[in-house]
Amino acid sequence: MKTFPTLQDLAACVGQDVATSDWVTITQEQINQFAQATGDHQWIHVDVERAKTGPFGAPIAHGFLTLSLIPAFFENALRVEQVRMGVNYGLNKVRFIAPVLVGSQLRAHLRLLKSEAIDKQGLQTTWEVSIERQGAAKPVCVAESLIRQYP
Repeated sequence: MKTFPTLQDLAACVGQDVATSDWVTITQEQINQFAQATGDHQWIHVDVERAKTGPFGAPIAHGFLTLSLIPAFFENALRVEQVRMGVNYGLNKVRFIAPVLVGSQLRAHLRLLKSEAIDKQGLQTTWEVSIERQGAAKPVCVAESLIRQYP
């Protein structure tokens, strides 16, 4: 885990690859729970037997399930000691480049693209989050994530 004493120390890393998260395994149980929570029960995700005969040979995670892991990736990859609160401010763009099969190991590479001071001595950061599947040649998802943090 990469630790920064202050928001200013983090802001000094604009343009840099800042941190890489731990690996996370995607399970069928996670996919089923995500389907239940969102109402997206498409067979390619939840019907294991049918998915075996589908285009990927196994069930795949919802793209939005992969995207929803971004906060967890940040949580285990970096920390700013001075911060008392952080909020997800949104996304500028997202691309789902490759499928995530059940059993895949994923991790995120975090590159700080921009930082700007905001109200209450906070900092808004814009990150390129590239989510890698172990053993794959290209990322499964690339997103531009905005986070606001306050001391």
